[in-house]
Amino acid sequence: MKIDYEKLRAEFKSPLYIYDFDDIKQRFLRLKEAFKARKSQLCYALKANSNLSLLKMLVNLDSGFDCVSINEVKRALRAGAKPYKIIFSGVAKTKDELKEALSLNILYINLESKAEMLCLEEVAKELNLKARISIRVNPNVDAKTHPYISTGLHENKFGVEINEAKAMYLYAKKSEFLEPVGVHFHIGSQLLDIKPIAEAATIVATLVKELKALDIELKFFDVGGGLGIDYEKAEEPNLYDYAQSILAALSGLDLTILLEPGRFLVARAGTLLCSVLYEKQTQYKRFVIVDAAMNDLLRPSLYNAYHKIELPYSKNLEPSKCDVVGGICESGDFFAKDRVLPKTKEGEIMLIKDAGAYGFSMSSNYNSRDKICELALENSKIRMIRKRQSFETQIQEEIEFLEE
Repeated sequence: MKIDYEKLRAEFKSPLYIYDFDDIKQRFLRLKEAFKARKSQLCYALKANSNLSLLKMLVNLDSGFDCVSINEVKRALRAGAKPYKIIFSGVAKTKDELKEALSLNILYINLESKAEMLCLEEVAKELNLKARISIRVNPNVDAKTHPYISTGLHENKFGVEINEAKAMYLYAKKSEFLEPVGVHFHIGSQLLDIKPIAEAATIVATLVKELKALDIELKFFDVGGGLGIDYEKAEEPNLYDYAQSILAALSGLDLTILLEPGRFLVARAGTLLCSVLYEKQTQYKRFVIVDAAMNDLLRPSLYNAYHKIELPYSKNLEPSKCDVVGGICESGDFFAKDRVLPKTKEGEIMLIKDAGAYGFSMSSNYNSRDKICELALENSKIRMIRKRQSFETQIQEEIEFLEE
């Protein structure tokens, strides 16, 4: 479908996000098909993009959900997810969060430390419930990704080492209030090379076999997420090879494979539409200043991440290097540096591509800027799935404390 961006801007104002739901569906089904040879369940990682309309669409595709806060759990449930298809992960779950998760009877809780296991056992005892658990194993495999999103090395804060995991499983087996049902690993985000995933799967599968010899029978083998996209090229990991590498590691084991895709499903589907405000030319640099900023899309500022930029209505044929920047009072507020783009004019539409993951979900009200509107393209129709925030809605939780 050819999108009339001028019409969208006139109706919904700039900047805004638009997501291609049809593309997300197609990616979900492709990934599901790759694992059809074994019992498997896709559990979408809400942290990538947690819009309720998106979650509802995924519920209709029989998706499960990977959540890293109790509010993400409640978002999934609000969208219609079944509790037995929800996993609760994260390194810093509070006692209250654990209590609520147990009360909601979700599939299982991913434990990240012995201290957390003991806390959960105490909570389960208080509620007189048996807590289904999985333990996140840190296999010390280098994911070869950005250090901020690497999670599978000993130096990272996530998970426990193999020997500690084994001791935790033995403790849990003897506990009246813990039931070990799964094992989990997640070595990092934005993975394009499947070899580290295959290596990690083999290491963790060996642990599962050792546990089986100790009469600890697990049901779920959670390979985490992290499957990435190439933001600069159209290349992506081969899903068949990805699936086969994991299936090979599980040879001889009868486990349900759980996957936690986020970025792979939604990143390509998202576009940040913004408008050019000014061109600024100094002695040393050309700047294109737009009405979106780092509070709308943080990835370039945080990771120096690359996003393709398009000017769909540009007629200028004399491109030159420029920095594309927003209006936040930070030198780190940029979408691109030294990017070759045509000369722009005031009001021209700019599209920042592949922004469906970690875009709106990481947005903020920094500089008291309003959060922007979100649209969905589905079955050749476009609809609003989040209203643009207003100043009044932004401050509504503060005004009751103002003095008369």
